[in-house]
Amino acid sequence: MTSTSPEPGTPAEGAPGKARGVASRPDGVPYRTLLWLAVATFTTGIDGYVLAGLLPDIAADLEVSAAAAGQLVAVFALTSALAGPLLGAATSGWEQRGTILAALATFVLGNLLNALAPTYAFAMGGRVVAALGGCLLGAAVTGYAVHLVGPQHRGRALSIVLGGWMTATALGVPVGLILGQSSWRFPLLMVSAVGLVALVGIARRLPRLRHPAATLAERLRPLAQPRLVGGLLVSTGVLCASYTCFTYAVLILSPSHLASWMIIVIMCAYGVASMAGNAVTGRLADRFSPVRVLTVILALLLADALFGALALALAAPAALAMLSLVWFLVAGIGNGGHAVPQQARLAAMAPASVPVVMALNASAVSLGSALGGGLGGLVLTAGAAPAQLPLVAAGVLALTIPLHLLVASASRLTPDAPTGRAAARSRRGDG
Repeated sequence: MTSTSPEPGTPAEGAPGKARGVASRPDGVPYRTLLWLAVATFTTGIDGYVLAGLLPDIAADLEVSAAAAGQLVAVFALTSALAGPLLGAATSGWEQRGTILAALATFVLGNLLNALAPTYAFAMGGRVVAALGGCLLGAAVTGYAVHLVGPQHRGRALSIVLGGWMTATALGVPVGLILGQSSWRFPLLMVSAVGLVALVGIARRLPRLRHPAATLAERLRPLAQPRLVGGLLVSTGVLCASYTCFTYAVLILSPSHLASWMIIVIMCAYGVASMAGNAVTGRLADRFSPVRVLTVILALLLADALFGALALALAAPAALAMLSLVWFLVAGIGNGGHAVPQQARLAAMAPASVPVVMALNASAVSLGSALGGGLGGLVLTAGAAPAQLPLVAAGVLALTIPLHLLVASASRLTPDAPTGRAAARSRRGDG
């Protein structure tokens, strides 16, 4: 990584993690400073999930179909995927606290526009504005955390910052459903309020910081490796399969879980299952080959998608509630669990460009989320029932697994797979 270059006259000076005015612990990690960045990532993370449980209400209020309402989720992810690398490269030479503040302010503005939208088109525009701020914020916050501390503390710094995102995955949909009981607009106002709190905290607590710029060509240079491109497409495929169902989960589960509180509990359980999958596979990736762990997870997701399709189509009403719940929670474990071994595998392909590869993977993930929401919407618009979406997800996974195996085979020809300790360092963000 490049060295930190604080601007003259700014609070930051000297080595990373020793900025004047930043409360640091003896281990060199400025927890109070990083906590505000975690609040910012929580805000953007929860925004990606909060609307998924409210599609029927949004559709009724804006007078569109549920499939069209689902595109509000898809357009956020698609905008993030396409704009993230471009905005990250364009602003990489800027003073980073200012970049974070500008990105967060843009994100809050987009959510306010969405919350106050009188029409579907206005709401769609608000989602695009929010996505532009959110994708830049994600890149800037990660880069700031990496450069603020020394390499020996980088893993802990990233775990604090990204902890906000992981918390959002568990709370996003339940919070949206609870606050959205009277209006789907309230959760977006809540997201905006939390974003404003983070904005004030970051303005007060973060020192100014600048690091050398990276051109778009430098950011995209790892794409010259075909096997790395294939590996990134695996991320896209997994998230596409996931969001084909997750975006419309309320429509799939509502017929067998009629009470609104049931959906809230199920969505919360999905988030917890996702966090558990991430924690468990992280340890497995340290002990075994990340590729082997990822292969098992992909096979589990495919089997679970087929199980869900059969259960939703053939199960007796008395058994449908339990079987659909099993399908959904196992999907949560697999979708949350694939991230660590996948990131470790990608880092091993380009060990000299880990930050760039992780940024590209974030775009691949966002692209998959957008494609999944769009694909699910197209299937529903064509007349399919929501219960048929797991079969569509199984088809996407059936295409993704051979690609994963092809990438794994190509990687074996170049012995660069990390050991357990190296995989652990990749997962922590040490590079």
